[in-house]
Amino acid sequence: MLSTMHDGPLSIARILAQGTGPHGSSEVVTWTGAEPRRRSYAEVGRRVAQLAHALRQLGVTGDQRVATFMWNNAEHLETYLAVPSMGAVLHTLNIRLFPEQITYIADHAEDHVVVVDGSLLPLFGKILPTLSTVRHVIVANGDASALEAPAGVQVHDYDQLLRGHPDTFDWPEVDEHAAAAMCYTSGTTGNPKGVVYSHRSIWLHSMQVCMSDGMGLAQSDRGLAVVPMFHAMSWGLPYAALMVGASLVMPDRFLQPEPLVRMLSTLHPTMAAAVPTIWQGVLQHLDADPQDISALREVVVGGSACPPSLMRSFQERYGVPVLHAWGMTETSPLGSVARPPAAATGEAQWPYRESQGRLSSAVEARLIGEGGTEQPWDGKSVGELEVRGPWVASSYYRDDDPDKFDDGWLRTGDVGTLSPDGFLRLTDRAKDVIKSGGEWISSVELENQIVAHPAVAEAMVVGVPDEKWDERPLAAVVLLDGQQADAAELREFLTGRVAKWQVPDHWAFLAEAPKTSVGKYDKKHLRKQHAEGGLDIKHA
Repeated sequence: MLSTMHDGPLSIARILAQGTGPHGSSEVVTWTGAEPRRRSYAEVGRRVAQLAHALRQLGVTGDQRVATFMWNNAEHLETYLAVPSMGAVLHTLNIRLFPEQITYIADHAEDHVVVVDGSLLPLFGKILPTLSTVRHVIVANGDASALEAPAGVQVHDYDQLLRGHPDTFDWPEVDEHAAAAMCYTSGTTGNPKGVVYSHRSIWLHSMQVCMSDGMGLAQSDRGLAVVPMFHAMSWGLPYAALMVGASLVMPDRFLQPEPLVRMLSTLHPTMAAAVPTIWQGVLQHLDADPQDISALREVVVGGSACPPSLMRSFQERYGVPVLHAWGMTETSPLGSVARPPAAATGEAQWPYRESQGRLSSAVEARLIGEGGTEQPWDGKSVGELEVRGPWVASSYYRDDDPDKFDDGWLRTGDVGTLSPDGFLRLTDRAKDVIKSGGEWISSVELENQIVAHPAVAEAMVVGVPDEKWDERPLAAVVLLDGQQADAAELREFLTGRVAKWQVPDHWAFLAEAPKTSVGKYDKKHLRKQHAEGGLDIKHA
């Protein structure tokens, strides 16, 4: 028996119509460094139509890839909406990758057009001659004449390109399973891998972002999207905001603590999303120069584990709850959100809030232990997390990786436990777990405990070779400005917080923690530094 329901496609064009029509009075606000630049969603809708006409003239007539090399701003949002709505494929290029990786990604995706932010022209200009499939470059918020293009590539000014085109567009009906957008993983091992999102997967994921058990994004919200639009689709915020009419605040290239705090205090966003290292910097700036951020109802963190001390500091000193979420490029990215059960109150909430959260009802999960056995959801049994669902990848684009996928299941590389009520607690990445004397040590747990010391700003822990114990933990620490602590003091601080045998033997003090292109700790780089003798190791 079939249903009697209409089978209309779930498409980005419908999100566009809802966001720029009924919610046309909502706005996207781009920070310029001095003052905000405002654009209503209704105006965005008209410009999106003009951009679609312009791209048609540039030969984007089918599912050609239109790439972006941009910060979070209004023009990037317009490209997010125009490209998939017209049936083409949006491809966000990570501006922080090595040039060789960007070349590989753009060629692998066969990008036809690239929309580039004017402030990034010096960087992009060095990469452009290496791109074999790009035929058009569109420069937004900058001087297009400043870009020297190789033969066969035309350069256009974004606003001039839009000028004169109709501000309405006959959006095609696109199969909801067709490609809408693509992102590439950061390629920590081997070449970056392409993940292709469908209209359907983006639509369903956007609904989850708006659900009360997701990020709870509502029409009354003003979301500060610090997480880059070139990384995992800015955690789904742009499309979710248009779906419900929530306004957006875009920080552009102003991602340092001082301008972010100014945005919080002057533009009054009600929610914000970024990796933990961003919020560590914001907290330090607020402590040094307190400002009113009381409009914030919630801060969402993801990308890496958030230290509980950071979460408690925001809650206790500024009344802002920090919401832990988990996901990855392959999961669109929202997989779980740490909202405590209704029965948990007061201190009883914290074990839930410090976890990676309860998995979405659409995301199936299992834990696979050593020997390939599935582990029970008892909150104790440890295994590698595998997931599948309607917004979870089941393969990579033009890249067969049998080690990553198993009959529709995505092997996440994350190790942890699942509770009977579906809360995920990750103890490590599979490649980062430290095995010492046959016992497992969680690098994440050690990092969380070390960073709770009042003198510590950041902490990274990796396993290093040891003749007796196979591996022992090395802790690399960044101290807060003006603070002092040595290895002996930090070892003493850990007494009673972790088992004695888990306390690191090796300590290094860094001016800055090495990070990946998406703001995560670069443990591969730290291991290399240690192997090459580039760290000043202290023993306590």
